[in-house]
Amino acid sequence: MSFQLRSDRKETENKTVRFPLELVKQIEEAITGKDVTFSGFVIQACEFALENMDDNDK
Repeated sequence: MSFQLRSDRKETENKTVRFPLELVKQIEEAITGKDVTFSGFVIQACEFALENMDDNDK
């Protein structure tokens, strides 16, 4: 299964997360020209990671 970007969702809660600067740059480059925000990308990436974890890792 591959990671596919979707448009942003609306129901949210604010959280503060620190990212390495290089990771921020890579994410911003990946979403350039796409209908997704930085937060939307991070949410989707986290959902993808959780859905694809080995059962032993959950």
